Amino acid sequence: MVFPDDYINKIVCGDSLTVMRQMPDECLDLVVTSPPYNLKNSTGNGMKDGRGGKWAGAALVNGYSHYDDNMPHDEYAIWQRNCLNEMLRLIKNDGAIFYNHKWRVQAGLLQDRQDIVSGLPVRQIIIWRRKGGLNFNPGYFLPTYEVIYMIVKPDFKLTPKANACGDVWEFTQEMKNEHPAPFPVALIERIISSTNAKLILDPFSGSGTTAVVSMGLKRNYIGIELSPDYCKLSEERLSRNAIRSEVTGPRPQSLFMVAK
Repeated sequence: MVFPDDYINKIVCGDSLTVMRQMPDECLDLVVTSPPYNLKNSTGNGMKDGRGGKWAGAALVNGYSHYDDNMPHDEYAIWQRNCLNEMLRLIKNDGAIFYNHKWRVQAGLLQDRQDIVSGLPVRQIIIWRRKGGLNFNPGYFLPTYEVIYMIVKPDFKLTPKANACGDVWEFTQEMKNEHPAPFPVALIERIISSTNAKLILDPFSGSGTTAVVSMGLKRNYIGIELSPDYCKLSEERLSRNAIRSEVTGPRPQSLFMVAK
C-alpha cells in the first residue's frame, strides 16, 4: 500500500498497529478512536451469565467479529500503549488524539487506564455521560460514563468558541447497530467540528462512524479495521451517506482496501 492514495477516504482492512507503522510521520491532523475494551477479560462481566436485560439482544453480548476481546491485561495495556505511540507519531505538531475508553472495577479495585496513558501528553479528560449501562455487582454503583482522553501535540487548539462546550458531554449510546460498541454520531460530530482537522484517522474504525461523520463534515478520513465484516458494514454506511450527502467531487473508486 502506498500513502496517501491507498489510505485517504478508504477503510483499510487490517491490523491497526501494522497499518499505522506503514504510514509516514506527521501525516494526520486528528485521531478519533475507541479501541476494544477487553471486556471479556473483566472479572465483573455480568453479560457472561445471560442476565443482559435490555442488552440481551445487543451485539455486545455476542462479542466482536474477528476479535475475542479477551487478552491478558498486561498484554492489552502494552498493545494499547504501542498503538497510542504510533498515533502520536502520525499526528502533526498541532494535532490531537481523542481516545475513548472506559474505567472499570477489576478484581474489586478501580482500573483507570493509567497503565495505558501515563506519561503521554494528556491535556484533558472529557467525561462522556452515556445515560445507561449495566451492573450486576453489589460492590459498587452503576457506571454511567466513559472517558475521552484528549492527548495532544504542543500546538493543538480548538476552533473558536468550541471550548464553551465544557468537559462533561451527554450523548445516548447507539443501540441499533450491528457493531457491539458503536460511537454516537453526535459525539463524533462534536469532536471533529471542534477542530480544523482536514485528515482524520480512526484506527479501530468499527462500523465506520468516524469516517461517516468526517465525510459529512467535508473532511478526509482513514479507517483501519481488523474485521472484514465491519469493513463491509462501514462501506455500506459510507455509500448510503454519500448518496444523501452534498459533498462535491468524485467519490473514490473503492472505499475498501485490504492491507498487504
